Amino acid sequence: MTSNSIAIKHVGFLTPGNYPEDDPHRGLEETLLLLEHGEELGFNSAWVRQRHLEPGISSATAFLAAATQRTERIELGTAVIPIGYESPYRLAEDLSTVDVLSRGRLNVGLSAGRPLHADLIGPLAFDGDWESHDFSHARVIRFADNLKGHYLGDEETRIKTPFGPQRPRLNPHAKGLIDRIWYGGGSLRSAAWAGQNGFNLLIGNVTTGEETDEFFVAQGRQLERYRNSGGAGRRVALGRVIVPYDSASLATRKRYAAYAAGRHERTLAPQGERRTLFARDLVGTADEILETLYADPILPHVEEFRLELPYEFIDEDYRQILHDFVTLIGPELGWRPAALQPLSPRAGDVRSLKSGY
Repeated sequence: MTSNSIAIKHVGFLTPGNYPEDDPHRGLEETLLLLEHGEELGFNSAWVRQRHLEPGISSATAFLAAATQRTERIELGTAVIPIGYESPYRLAEDLSTVDVLSRGRLNVGLSAGRPLHADLIGPLAFDGDWESHDFSHARVIRFADNLKGHYLGDEETRIKTPFGPQRPRLNPHAKGLIDRIWYGGGSLRSAAWAGQNGFNLLIGNVTTGEETDEFFVAQGRQLERYRNSGGAGRRVALGRVIVPYDSASLATRKRYAAYAAGRHERTLAPQGERRTLFARDLVGTADEILETLYADPILPHVEEFRLELPYEFIDEDYRQILHDFVTLIGPELGWRPAALQPLSPRAGDVRSLKSGY
């Protein structure tokens, strides 16, 4: 059972970073450890969601700053930051700092449009009236422009600093970060816009049904539109919810199956006014999952794959899923884990750097 048309070169995983509401430290620390574990398993990248008003990661920037000091090789990504709540300039400052700390491993996934819970968060985020606020794609463009590191003012403009007069620009300047901006596309319009503006494309298990009720037809058209609009040659990462249970206990298998069954109805027809389409969660043995992946019409057209971990699971589940994917599924898609070399001393380990311990 093989598919010669699939050749995945890069595999990442997306984790929700969930935690018990009365013990956020436990869940956030477990997520940091999961990223370390993913690096040890050879994953190429690890991505975190940013969700507001939920027991999960509300600041991907702050969380990934910590992750830069706990990992060394694995790429780190946000999937995605709703830019509607962010200042394009301040976000560029923060993420540039994270990228420098990571030594150039950061991927920035963004989405535009009116963000979730705007009626509740808007008055707080903008300290007053928010309904006329700009939630358009233009905020992403302004963010990207800030990353370019252009000097502010004219050639004569200087600011006073403790280091003497300086030409002002956003600091730190993270060279190359602008090429690692990703847009979360889910419609023909957003896919075309991402391609036209030179951004990489994130696509997953949720999309918009435009003139079709078929998930794969809709997503295939979006990918084609992206590449025909300037995205040819840029990175595209495809995400699917995958839950292999080969090494899981019988009780865990039943729990996974119940999870998938509870989400199956939403895959049968477009949902809501926006006609949202959902791909089916892939839960089962590695062989069963591979059979479905080989039939996925989008997979042969990408080289990067993102394993999306479910929200409701616990750390033990996530580790079992990552293990089964790395050992049983990834290699059958043409992927090989990243080469593992002995880790050098942590960048923040003062003892190892200064004392030689």
